[in-house]
Amino acid sequence: MRPEVQPVLDFLHVSSSQAWIAAAADPSNLPVLLSDHANCEKKAASSALGVTYRYVEEIQLLHIMSRLAREELRHFEQVLDLMSEVGVRYEQIAAGRYASELHQLVRKEEPGRLVDVLILGAIVEARSCERFYQLSNVLPESIAQLYKQLINSEARHFADYLALARLYGDDIDSRVELFLEKDAELISSPDANFRFHSGDPA
Repeated sequence: MRPEVQPVLDFLHVSSSQAWIAAAADPSNLPVLLSDHANCEKKAASSALGVTYRYVEEIQLLHIMSRLAREELRHFEQVLDLMSEVGVRYEQIAAGRYASELHQLVRKEEPGRLVDVLILGAIVEARSCERFYQLSNVLPESIAQLYKQLINSEARHFADYLALARLYGDDIDSRVELFLEKDAELISSPDANFRFHSGDPA
């Protein structure tokens, strides 16, 4: 077990199921897995940039989100390069349910909105880190090598988001628990569409 992975696994309520891991390892699902992964990296960069536009007065937040956005865009480029190397065409596929259903938990009014956006970021980064770890053990080495590299970044992004949520919110444990419970539900329940963050294959 890599040391940076354990805090993430301890944080999440559930791990990816063997059924999802098997589906992800199926070569027929590789185009969807990689395309959706690329989309996730692009959306993560966009979300971080969105925070920098909305909260211009928070200098520490701006610095961390700016760095995070750059790193997410670099990951997007790396996935695109990987897809070219393994002969998979990048396609814009429909998003799964995971992120949209988590977003429904975000409060509309400030300062709750910022705290929830940061908690959401922590949850998504933690789940991505866990999935990179699981996939690095079952995918071909040409793909697993990149996923092993991404584990450390995602673990750091998770820690950054959670630390910022604690900085801007008071006693956030109940909100964190709410998002964790929803993550566990989405990851563990049947899901008709296979995606990087999908639940059990239906």
